Amino acid sequence: MAREKRIFFFSSAVVVFLLYILIAAQPVPPETVLVNNWLTDLESDFNAEENGADGGDFIVPFTLGGRFGYVGADGSLVLNEVSEKYVSVSEKYWSQYDPAPEELVIRKTDGGEEIRIRPAKGYPVFLDGRIFIVSKDQCSLSELDEEGTVLWSYDFEAPFTTFDASGGYVLAGTLDGMIELLDSEGRAVFPSYAPSARITVILGCRISSDGSKLALVAGIDQQRFIFLERYGDSDYRVTYHEFLKGQAFRREIHMAFINDDSKVVFEQEDGLGIFDVKTRTRTTLPLGGTIEAMDGTGDDGLLFLLTKEKTGNSRKALIALSLPGKVLINVPFTGENAFLARRGKELFIGGGMTLASFSLDRM
Repeated sequence: MAREKRIFFFSSAVVVFLLYILIAAQPVPPETVLVNNWLTDLESDFNAEENGADGGDFIVPFTLGGRFGYVGADGSLVLNEVSEKYVSVSEKYWSQYDPAPEELVIRKTDGGEEIRIRPAKGYPVFLDGRIFIVSKDQCSLSELDEEGTVLWSYDFEAPFTTFDASGGYVLAGTLDGMIELLDSEGRAVFPSYAPSARITVILGCRISSDGSKLALVAGIDQQRFIFLERYGDSDYRVTYHEFLKGQAFRREIHMAFINDDSKVVFEQEDGLGIFDVKTRTRTTLPLGGTIEAMDGTGDDGLLFLLTKEKTGNSRKALIALSLPGKVLINVPFTGENAFLARRGKELFIGGGMTLASFSLDRM
């Protein structure tokens, strides 16, 4: 009976959140509105294999409410599994594994033959359509091909705290404050660079889509934002840096290149940092909470954020921004967990055990 009630009645927080959007119908931006497509309950008894669900035009990986899998453009749950272990999931690959796995099994969303790695020498991370294995001590990084063959391995002098892959490159930042840029064959192509700080550590790093620009948040005392650009074949130079105000983070932060690499956005203690690549100007937009997720992958200049209040409660907000700093929507809701993703004009939002899809439509 309790299960039937859970299936029938969605989380009150999620319902309020969705009704707010539907009733308010706020423009995002002017002449564009969010239109609800569907709601999907992760506790439903729907079986993808029995019902022949293929997701429609595309599938979106999700982790939400102790579950993970893929939801389709049509709302069907192509994969809906309970997270009993650690999980890595991307559009092409997924894996569920023990904290110290003896064997790794990497599965492919296209139905291709799974990859088995034994003995496992670390855990998998999927970035930029590629398969990486991070060693257990986080001092080594390897890339695998589609058959599981090791293409290259690279050893760092200290554990790396963050890394990114884009444009055929890998950028990694370490606990001792060094950064390493590797090419598609795992070779260091830029001499190690160490931003100065009393406590040196790299807490965020990103690469532009063509590999010509690098963005970092480094150090704790003081913490600063650093932007580097490529000159010549392999030389990168710092073209902008700024010491950040407010309390420094001591964890990996959210950051991204967005709007065709024209801007870098990153998490700050007092809001969202926004760096304009062309003008080399930097602004901060107050948010009133910490960032839990961000997505600026659309071509319309919009950035969507999920934030959480700093007071330790479960109050969150969906925020839509038109950069450099116009808040178009700010919808509060309550939930222990949340999910955000975007594919073209489709926005996917999750709270509790419910996933929802909205279209960004012109009126």
